[in-house]
Amino acid sequence: MNVPLPFLIPSYRAYWAARLFSTIAGMMMVIVIGWQVYDIARQTMPLREAALLLGFIGLVQFIPLLFLSLLVGVIADRVDRRYIARAAVALELLCAATLAGLAATDSITIPALFIVAAILGVGRALAGPSLSALAPNLVPRAQLPTAIALGSIAWQTGAVLGPPLGAYLYAVSATTAYGTAAVMFAASLTALFAIRPVPRPAPSTMSPWRSLMQGLGYVRHNRIVLGAISLDLFAVLLGGATAMLPLYARDVLHVGVEGLGPLRAAPALGAAITALSLAFRPLSRNVGPIMFVCVALFGIATIVFGTSRSMPLSLAALTVLGAADMISVYVRSSLIQLHTPDEMRGRVSSVSGLFISASNELGEFESGITAAWFGPVEAVVIGGVGAIVITFLWAWRFPELRLADRFDPPDSRP
Repeated sequence: MNVPLPFLIPSYRAYWAARLFSTIAGMMMVIVIGWQVYDIARQTMPLREAALLLGFIGLVQFIPLLFLSLLVGVIADRVDRRYIARAAVALELLCAATLAGLAATDSITIPALFIVAAILGVGRALAGPSLSALAPNLVPRAQLPTAIALGSIAWQTGAVLGPPLGAYLYAVSATTAYGTAAVMFAASLTALFAIRPVPRPAPSTMSPWRSLMQGLGYVRHNRIVLGAISLDLFAVLLGGATAMLPLYARDVLHVGVEGLGPLRAAPALGAAITALSLAFRPLSRNVGPIMFVCVALFGIATIVFGTSRSMPLSLAALTVLGAADMISVYVRSSLIQLHTPDEMRGRVSSVSGLFISASNELGEFESGITAAWFGPVEAVVIGGVGAIVITFLWAWRFPELRLADRFDPPDSRP
């Protein structure tokens, strides 16, 4: 089997390792913080009130992203993107070390977990645009779809390994779980320092505000980019079930923290297998129709998970959900990167990252609110139906995206 070409580039290998280690650590933090918040809350609160707290965890992580993502995108088009990524991972390392210290002294409280979750949101606001915009600088344009798929493999592999590792280590002790996450963040930071400087276009001399507006204007007027970004926003906003996983593990499927790890890892497992396939056999035709089919499948899998009372069926549904989402992410990311000039990638990546974060973190908040109103099962099923409706609505509203055949814009092809 031939080695994918991006892996022949030392800086890309370092980038890939940095993503892998930071994702493992980040997913460990997500699962342990979520479980601790819900477990502590259930000691004194009924189920629906505790579910609402899970939603608020998503909200406090989104607020920093809302205020910082677009600004970071402007900065990422003006300064070395490696510096921003390093600052982000260093901040996440500090968060993990802080929680390890609090756990060691038995001082962890729900307010402390919320504060750290908000600071982690700041780290993600820094990391998202800088890492997304950095990858295209490390590989030739023709290798970019493969590099994106490989980057997704790093993320999904970390998302497969992180949750069960976090759950297992939390069963040992919270200090062990957070301490290991801190070590993983340190490994990621080390890899980021191994990325060599890369040639970049001269930064814009226009004001930051005008530069930001230019990035937003580009997204607004490019129908392919706008449709791809907004499809993810609304489909995942409505269809996200992951916020309810601690609740499902404890009170629906009754599998405890030991079962929460596999539940959280299942979507990433499906995504990782799919990403590996895409890395060696990238899509080349009918990319738009394939993306819409996969978003609809994401909604169907969400409904199946929501109504399941069987651990094997729940794991299967979440695995299919992750595989479908991976293909959608792969197509969307490739379209956005290849339809965006390099001098604007930081700003466009920040807009995309803000929309993705809105879909994930606000999706968790929406799930918590809906679960508090209607119940957890009803919340997940309503979200799955909403994702399917959004798929058909966007297919009608954005025919350019639905009919997209290849990744490259037509005017860039030989």
